Amino acid sequence: MINGILWRLRTGSPWRDVPERYGPWQTCYERFKRWDQDGTWERLLEHMQVKDDALAVLDLDVVAIDSSIARAHQHAAGARREGARPGDDRTR
Repeated sequence: MINGILWRLRTGSPWRDVPERYGPWQTCYERFKRWDQDGTWERLLEHMQVKDDALAVLDLDVVAIDSSIARAHQHAAGARREGARPGDDRTR
């Protein structure tokens, strides 16, 4: 189940596309949702951070967030505003 959840999070695929070798997609989803609601994921992250910090392998200076898959609102994508005239480019 955990590998199925991690596969889905890593790929960004829909839950229904979780490979069958990880078990039923519904079970993966329900377990993920339940663990998210009860704080299990936060506790796991905190435990790993404390462990890595104790081993001196956690370097917070190199932490990065990849937003290459973050969707922007249509207005952030350059959609024309209502009432805008053709050729009125405010980004210049």
